[in-house]
Amino acid sequence: MATGFDLENFLEMLAAERGAADNTLAGYRRDLEDFAGFLGRKTLAAAQPEDISAYMGDLTRRGFAKSSQARRLSALKQFYKFLYAEGSREDDPTRTLSAPKKSGSLPKVLSIEEVDTLIETARAESEKPQKSAAARLRAQRMYTLIEVLYATGLRVSELVALPVTAALRDARLIEIKGKGGKERLVPLSRAAQAAMKDYVGLRAAEGAYEKSPWLFPSRGDSGHLTRQHFARDLKDLAISAGLDASKVSPHVLRHAFASHLLQNGADLRVVQQLLGHADISTTQIYTHVLDERLRELVETAHPLAKR
Repeated sequence: MATGFDLENFLEMLAAERGAADNTLAGYRRDLEDFAGFLGRKTLAAAQPEDISAYMGDLTRRGFAKSSQARRLSALKQFYKFLYAEGSREDDPTRTLSAPKKSGSLPKVLSIEEVDTLIETARAESEKPQKSAAARLRAQRMYTLIEVLYATGLRVSELVALPVTAALRDARLIEIKGKGGKERLVPLSRAAQAAMKDYVGLRAAEGAYEKSPWLFPSRGDSGHLTRQHFARDLKDLAISAGLDASKVSPHVLRHAFASHLLQNGADLRVVQQLLGHADISTTQIYTHVLDERLRELVETAHPLAKR
C-alpha cells in the first residue's frame, strides 16, 4: 500500500522531469492532500473509482467551481497515472472519469480603441512634469509595463520578473522563461523597445537600482515589482483614462493581445506559441474571435451577401 511516500515521489518527478515550479508543486500537494483527507483512513494508493466519484460530488457540495473541480481531477489523474506507471497500482482508478464541463465563459477583452486610450494615458503621464524623481520613475515604469505587456502578451509573472538585460539588447525578440522553465521568443514593438530603453536610462540618470538585475526593481523581498502592485497601478491608470476599472487587469491585457492578433489575421498556432500555452486547447478560448472574423468575411466578401 502506498502512503505519503508516493505523494513525495510524485512531486519529485514533477519537479525533476517536468520542471514544475514551486507554486505548481504546492498546488498539486494541496489538491492531493485534500483528497487524502476525504478518504480518511484509506490511503491514496488504495482509492477506488467510487471513492473519486464521491470526492467529486463532495467538491460540488462544497461549492467548488467546475474549473476548480476539473483541476482537482486532473491532479488525481496525473497522480494515479504515475502510480500505475511505477507499478504501485495495477490499474488507474481515474481512467473512466471525465472532468465536469466548464461553462465556456469568454475572457473579458478590451477593444483596440480602449487599449490605445490606456497606453496614451500612460504615455502622457510619463511626459508630464512630476513632483519628484521617484514620481518620474513610477510614471515611466507604468508606461513601459503597459507597452511591453500589450506588445508581447506576457503573463504578469513573466512581465514583472523581466531581467534588465532585456532592455539593454538591441533586439526585436526577447527570450522568456515561462511555466515549467519552458523558453520561448516573443517580439517587441518599436514603442516597447523605446519605452524600455527610456526607463532604464531614467533609472541610470537618477542613480536608482544600479545593481538590480531586474527591469522593474523594487525594495520588496522578491527584488522586483509584484503582480499585485502592478494590478493596483493599472486600475488607477484605467480610472485616469476614463475606462471601467473593473474591466482592466494585466490578464485582460494579455487577452486583448491575443484577441487583437486573431482579429487581424494571425494564426491560432502562432498565438499559442506567443502566449506560451503548452496545449492548443487552452488557446481555443479565442476561437470566438475567429468565428466572428469569418462571419464578417462571408458577409462582406461573398457574392450572395450582396443580394
